[in-house]
Amino acid sequence: MPTYAFTTEDIEYIRHGDKPQMMKLYRPTGDGPFPMIIDLHGGAWSSGDLADCDARDRVLAASGFVVGAINFRHGTEGYLACMADINFCIRWFKANAKRFNGNPAKFGLSGTSSGGHLAMLSSMRPHDARYESIPLPAGSPAVDATAQAIVMQWPVINPISRYRHARRLRDSANPPAWIGNIPERQEGFWGGDAGMIEGNPMLILEKGEKVTMPPTLWIQGQPDQTHDYRDPESPVELNEPLRFSHNYRKACGHIETLYIDNATKVSDQSHNPTAAFFQRFLG
Repeated sequence: MPTYAFTTEDIEYIRHGDKPQMMKLYRPTGDGPFPMIIDLHGGAWSSGDLADCDARDRVLAASGFVVGAINFRHGTEGYLACMADINFCIRWFKANAKRFNGNPAKFGLSGTSSGGHLAMLSSMRPHDARYESIPLPAGSPAVDATAQAIVMQWPVINPISRYRHARRLRDSANPPAWIGNIPERQEGFWGGDAGMIEGNPMLILEKGEKVTMPPTLWIQGQPDQTHDYRDPESPVELNEPLRFSHNYRKACGHIETLYIDNATKVSDQSHNPTAAFFQRFLG
């Protein structure tokens, strides 16, 4: 595959009051139009920044994708505000595809940790009225928030499971350092157990909700107690990545799981498979 030079640009895609939400655009140099990707940062739904996506998005842009790494409302601004920003940004990015030399018919979503969860949830419910609540400017093209491919890097796919997992470990004799105040941060974003259950891709599949299921890659580091564990309430004897993959395939979706070394996962060992998967399904 060719390697492309690319440019970067900071763009405000929406503003709430006096607070802009920003995109960092990575645009390959060439004829195009190029497939388009939105990349979502992690941070337990309460922190993180689009800069966290930079190394991966440089690989994607060099591979021939127009990429937008974005910030969005999170933390105590809540689950639905977050999903509304992401859904709007996808539609806005597609509506402006010609400006960015992009092809809106070849669109992917990428996300890390909680961003992987948000990518999957957005792709499952692209027409949810709550998520579509922010209209595009008058006269915009008729576009929607559907995606043709998803790559999740070690996603927190099951918010209620991860919340209870963190609380159990924090109450143990030797709690791991990663937990910190994650339970409280999740409570602030989700507003309690009901939100963590409703906006939950794992449980959405297990209760049989009819959703959109684009081809998906789950990249998972090992060992990783934060994302690769077994939920004691799970109906199957599988850790969360394979439990989700089982559910996705059972619902007739295409999903692949790639395990890599957790200690060096934020590197080309995850960036290159991300680009290769998108090349297969969007290229």
